[in-house]
Amino acid sequence: MTNRETNEQCLLVHMKAEAEHDMAAVLATIHPDALFEDQPLGLVLKGRDATATHYRTWWDAFGIQTDGGVLHWVSDDLAIGEADFVGTHVGRFLGVEPTGLPIRFPFTVYVRFKDGLLSGERFFYDLNMIMAQLGQPSAALAA
Repeated sequence: MTNRETNEQCLLVHMKAEAEHDMAAVLATIHPDALFEDQPLGLVLKGRDATATHYRTWWDAFGIQTDGGVLHWVSDDLAIGEADFVGTHVGRFLGVEPTGLPIRFPFTVYVRFKDGLLSGERFFYDLNMIMAQLGQPSAALAA
């Protein structure tokens, strides 16, 4: 199996585990030295424990799932994904108590691989779009 095939298989397993909110299976696809970056929140997360906290934040706040999407392989060790996150605001997020409101927002993620595992993800999305859907002021203005 080539590096690309190994990485594609890892990503498929990872995405299935994400959809099922199976933390153990998600973390099994993450390299121990992984670096996850949530650009809008200004977070840089290192390692599996920090990655787990990030997933839990989104799952607990929105029960988040992806809808649709495309995947672009730039190289054997780099893929770029585009999709929509959809969910319902059921848990606290950035100090905002649950509203029960639905959310939907597009995102882009750069996914890197090392040793057949995800070694990093860099997320891009519009935080102000999320906050507007929750009836909140612009995140940039509220800071």
